[in-house]
Amino acid sequence: MRLTRPIIGWSFYDFANSSFATTILAVIFNRYFAEVIAGGPEGLSWRFFGHQILLPGSAVWSYLVSFSTALVAISSPLLGAMADRAGWRKRMLIIYCYLGVAATLALASVGRGDIGKGILFFIIAYFGFAGGNVFYNALLLDISKRSEYGKVSGLAWGFGYLGGGLCLALNLVMLEYPQLLGFSEGAFGVRDCILIAGVWWGLFAIPTVFWVHDRPAEQSRLSLLKLTREGWRRLLVTAREIRRYRQLVRFLIAFLLFNDGIETVIIMASIFGAEVVGMSPAELVLFFLIIQGMAMLGSFFFGWLADIIGNKRTLLITLVIWVAVVLWAFKLGWLAGLKTDYYLIGLLAGLVLGGSQSTARAMQAAFTPHQRSAEFFGFFSVSGKFAGIFGTFIYGSAIVLAGGVQGGILVLGVFFILGGVILLTVREAAGVAVARE
Repeated sequence: MRLTRPIIGWSFYDFANSSFATTILAVIFNRYFAEVIAGGPEGLSWRFFGHQILLPGSAVWSYLVSFSTALVAISSPLLGAMADRAGWRKRMLIIYCYLGVAATLALASVGRGDIGKGILFFIIAYFGFAGGNVFYNALLLDISKRSEYGKVSGLAWGFGYLGGGLCLALNLVMLEYPQLLGFSEGAFGVRDCILIAGVWWGLFAIPTVFWVHDRPAEQSRLSLLKLTREGWRRLLVTAREIRRYRQLVRFLIAFLLFNDGIETVIIMASIFGAEVVGMSPAELVLFFLIIQGMAMLGSFFFGWLADIIGNKRTLLITLVIWVAVVLWAFKLGWLAGLKTDYYLIGLLAGLVLGGSQSTARAMQAAFTPHQRSAEFFGFFSVSGKFAGIFGTFIYGSAIVLAGGVQGGILVLGVFFILGGVILLTVREAAGVAVARE
């Protein structure tokens, strides 16, 4: 694989927006929202059909992510079809990117009691983050050869984990060792870390803006109304032709299920560490730095492995490891105590985190017709985002029923097992052949 400027520029977007994935979704803001903005274990009181319901902060966070994800899932296929027709994949990526950056910067102004502001700014920021990834993923077909999708996807995921890890490391220094930056103790807080995440995202996306280019539009100078009509027309055509893409449909169903588990683990891991293990903010940042490092190595390794033994076999290996992670978390402490076990789980989960997601993206690319990349990655996004809807919603409900984040974790293992069973029915070679036709 030759590192061209488009491949480097494309990979930089993973490096850039991973600051949102780590600081906002996984480590700092999610815990801040659950414990400060949404009231912690005492939670918020909601009136529902005449009944007073008390929702813990962690459950409120789960439901917020589910709702935000639904907005992205509903809009992605149509916008993808429109972007393919007009040649707007890169343009749409830039719009979504800097909309998300602006909303992330606004999140830094949210404090205790600002539940309305926090919800609004997060929904917009998440829409920019997750929606932009539809067009970002679609550009993989423009910057890489089909035979190298696994390596290029793995490279970008690995580079993304490096970016997320470096941003987290900066957050750790700001919170615990500000004197290294020339500031006094206590000079920085959580809001400053959120601000840095937004700046990081916007700054490191610049190489993508200048080094990645769309292929020519199928038809230029379409009005917005005509483009919308054309987008709907293409979606209807795809719906009628869906029998041709049988392997892709099976894969998307499998992806929906196992990605339920992956996305929920990412979003809830720091809350689990705080409530079950009793980890401090600094320990949680260190924990995720370890995960980021392992995920970077896992992305490179599984990306290489996928191009050798195939995407399907590689994904199945990662899912077996994910089931082991869930079972270990349910019986946390059986080996060497709560905290040590959690660090060991982090190493194992990190190894397959980048590998499973980068391999899934490569498999989707292999099943996608080149001229309809954004549309098909829109469906990929729907599958992935419905995972975010159902996974966090079901786990949030399990928290309420079980009385804690650990009691409901076995539900995530069910997602990995069911996803693996359906993935076994996918015929990879047949899916690639249809895409090439």
